[in-house]
Amino acid sequence: VQLVESGGGLVQAGGSLTLSCAASTYGYSEEFMGWFRQAPGKAREGVAGIDSDGITTIANSGKGRFTISRDNAKNILYLQPNSLQPEDTAMYYCAARDSAVADVPRTPLSMYSYNHWGQGTQVTVS
Repeated sequence: VQLVESGGGLVQAGGSLTLSCAASTYGYSEEFMGWFRQAPGKAREGVAGIDSDGITTIANSGKGRFTISRDNAKNILYLQPNSLQPEDTAMYYCAARDSAVADVPRTPLSMYSYNHWGQGTQVTVS
């Protein structure tokens, strides 16, 4: 499984971005996927998750501002953070899981539910 994020950058407070994650994997659409972020000196935290039926889970920090979606035909996962604030500055990571962790509980915002990670895309809010 290969995950490649893109779309990060520098944005002013109140602005928006669209982050993308291209997944190269068989069975991509059969499992849920998620977005995480990690700021310098802080632990990685779950931002949003989406299951194979399109049901989404958004962390409290992003409710009302962040939207997660997926295009199963193109194997792409999206995150649209809006009304960005300086505290949203972080490296944003895409995550996926496959059958190797079938016995691990499916908790969309827990990093332990995933066994594949992208390299991340930096979001900086000034």
